Amino acid sequence: MKGHTPGWWITRILLALLLFFLLWNLWMFGHIVWWRTHNPSETAFMEEQLGKLQEKNPDAELRHKWVPYNRISPHLKQALIASEDAKFLDHEGFDWEGIQAAWEKNLKKGRIVAGGSTISQQLAKNLFLSSKRTPWRKLQEAWITVMLEAVLDKERIFEIYLNVIEWGNGVFGAEAAARYYYRTSAASLGPAQAAKLAAMVPNPRYYDKRRNDPRLLRKAAIIQRRMAFADIP
Repeated sequence: MKGHTPGWWITRILLALLLFFLLWNLWMFGHIVWWRTHNPSETAFMEEQLGKLQEKNPDAELRHKWVPYNRISPHLKQALIASEDAKFLDHEGFDWEGIQAAWEKNLKKGRIVAGGSTISQQLAKNLFLSSKRTPWRKLQEAWITVMLEAVLDKERIFEIYLNVIEWGNGVFGAEAAARYYYRTSAASLGPAQAAKLAAMVPNPRYYDKRRNDPRLLRKAAIIQRRMAFADIP
């Protein structure tokens, strides 16, 4: 009996990869549909950071508590829109002008200094992907973003984002951040507090240890001035 040809094996491998891709996408899509009415208990980013913390301390736990959208300060919502995604209500997941501006800025600097990611893209990454930066991950992020925007409305996307993004070393979500940094609730955050928390988002673990970094304070002041012009869901 003759063995299979190389072409047969290549076809089988490609079909297996295609099946894996379809099942992986179906798994993610199912989760996103579920999250229309149910809150995520954890994210891929949370799992990754908890693993790192437990390597140093097996008893380590994350600071995280879910709160509904109406129990998060409008100041924090305005600050994050002003800081991370001013066109959040207008785009369908991607701010193409922002991406182009970030690309040009990175070329000028010769390194990555700006991302251009929208709130929807950031949420896609946090929910399903690791922190490693690869071209393949960016493609995954883009496809997940399309699914998020197709299934969830803007308020739900923003509500999940507010509750799961990283805000420090093992700190996730608005409520945990408010308690950790200001000993208050997410609902009670004032404009200056909200602006500073928003300024921390791009590099939260760094600023967790450097809370009075001049760059952080300058950025917080800029965000606070822009907050009045931010439209929130």
